[in-house]
Amino acid sequence: MRVLLVNMPWSPIDLPSLALGILKRSVDERVPGASAEVLHANLEFTDWITERTEFTADDYEYYALSSYFMGCGDWVFSSALYDDPTWRDEEFATAMKGKLRKSRLRMSQELHRQVPEFVEMIARRIVEYAPDVVGFTSTFQQNTAALAAAKHVKRLAPHIVTVMGGANCDGEQGEAVHRNFPFVDHVIRGEGESAFPQLLTALADEAGEEVLSTVPGLCYRGAEGQSVVNAMATSPLPPATILAPDYSGYFERLASSVARNWVEPKLVVEGARGCWWGEKHHCTFCGLNGSFMQFRSKSPDTFFEEIMELARRHRVLDMYLVDNILDMGYLTTVLPRIMESGYDLRMHIEIKANMRRSQLRALAEAGLIYVQPGIESLNNRVLDLMDKGVSGCQNVRMLRDGAETGLSVAWNYLHGFPGETAEDYDPVIAQIPALEHLNPPVDLSARIAIERFSPYFNRPELGFDGLRPEEHYRFTYDLPEAELYDLAYVFEAPQRGITEPTVTALNNALDAWKKHHADARLTHTDLGDRIVLVSRRRTFAWRAMELTDPFELAVFRLLDQPHALTALTRKAAARAKGAERDEHEVQRLLDSWLALGLVFTDGGQYVHIAPSAVNEDLLRLDFMRHAQAALDADSGAGADAAGGAGDRPVRPEPVSV
Repeated sequence: MRVLLVNMPWSPIDLPSLALGILKRSVDERVPGASAEVLHANLEFTDWITERTEFTADDYEYYALSSYFMGCGDWVFSSALYDDPTWRDEEFATAMKGKLRKSRLRMSQELHRQVPEFVEMIARRIVEYAPDVVGFTSTFQQNTAALAAAKHVKRLAPHIVTVMGGANCDGEQGEAVHRNFPFVDHVIRGEGESAFPQLLTALADEAGEEVLSTVPGLCYRGAEGQSVVNAMATSPLPPATILAPDYSGYFERLASSVARNWVEPKLVVEGARGCWWGEKHHCTFCGLNGSFMQFRSKSPDTFFEEIMELARRHRVLDMYLVDNILDMGYLTTVLPRIMESGYDLRMHIEIKANMRRSQLRALAEAGLIYVQPGIESLNNRVLDLMDKGVSGCQNVRMLRDGAETGLSVAWNYLHGFPGETAEDYDPVIAQIPALEHLNPPVDLSARIAIERFSPYFNRPELGFDGLRPEEHYRFTYDLPEAELYDLAYVFEAPQRGITEPTVTALNNALDAWKKHHADARLTHTDLGDRIVLVSRRRTFAWRAMELTDPFELAVFRLLDQPHALTALTRKAAARAKGAERDEHEVQRLLDSWLALGLVFTDGGQYVHIAPSAVNEDLLRLDFMRHAQAALDADSGAGADAAGGAGDRPVRPEPVSV
């Protein structure tokens, strides 16, 4: 059996598809007589469109990522889905007026007119491969492109079995896809590495409906062509059954694509699925884990070997770890082995914002230097509305410790939560100029979207009812709203929370933060008998100061962690015996430090915001040089003569300092 797995636009071009990499391995290893290949149609599209337009890397990233909540990428391929190069062009232009720059609107309309030709071409390529089964993955803005390709394949070769799966096919969404698009023979809902091989085995044996009905989560056509839906699995796959991906072909295809000049490719690795925090407290706005929240992670040995094998095989050291949250056990199991491996990895990972500095340093030393700690606000009360389990001061402490340990912290500011008020935001906005030396959010604050599978979607009593599919679904698909409701992932809802004056004030402050961050500085050096602070921030006139009073030294050191006034006063008195002060005096001290931009306060707590002046990046670079020297000494001169470090990959760019 020949199986072709297709990765349509707008899948990111700097990453191989994890889903298809896992499915390829599952077919090759678990389906007797079957083999799978991956068609990187996203790269095919990149080469095709750059020959016809002034299309750039920024354009691709816009349609793949930035425009997701407006649906621009999906609308572009709706013309191919409905065989109409002008499909709802006017509705799109009207809806996007004021949201898109004129140049971006023109680009979207031009792509919309041209992509039917690309889909026809890629469908012919698929048919020429002569597969028995063609599988399309659909995540984020791949849905219309995948559907359009499946439709054209079925038109050219009705005997080829078409299958869809991926995040856009989870739960009710998969049912809606199968019900409304008859050219899709099968839809797999949920985790596919078990169900897909079962489906292929049944197809190879020409099994009937009785066997198909046993495949968990499968949608298939009944005897009369109607959509039949199997119940989804009641529990997620155990971690031992989750395969490592096979990325054969991706890097070779990228090397021959114009995209090789646009991106530095990364490996995608997976240690865990689900969210251990979400099992206890599901963040109210988050729908990322779909049908299965249960956290499960691969054994440390398995995960470490997968990382090493992928790095050795593809000679790539940049890795994107897709886990929704880090398995904390990896800190003492996987990370030390990575540090000892001699591989200078650079990894992206999502973590919890309340991790300790020592844990952050361990991440950095192991190469996990791009972190996303789930920071979405700096205010306690709003964070409680999200059910985040952290405080505003803890989030600021994370930004401070990330700067100190050399981590690049990616985060987003969100607003629009039922019950929030301007009074929750005004104190934070006033303190943002003091934070300009720390990593700003990736973008300006955004009003939350209501996502399928989130508590806000499932529990209208939390503040959102009368949900409708977002507007872009209505001018992308030719479906009634009831069907769009099942197909959609993002929903319209009445605005809640703060109003535009507060949003404007917040975004003005965030915009200034982003603009002035590169020039801002605040550090401290603890010399034992004194603490030296150095500042260069546009709204603070002072440039250097020293703390020498024993009580003040004790207070500053305690504010390494968030403290409330009473506890801070008590602990400082215990540390600085003979120099005790009462709460009123401590409050005056904190107020003076607040005016100087030394501390951040929220929810009755305080934390200092001055990273240590120690340059962790330089220390780490020195460590790596010594480690490399030791490796070279161990391997001997012969290894260098034979081609360097053998299987050890080399990063294609220098370490930044």
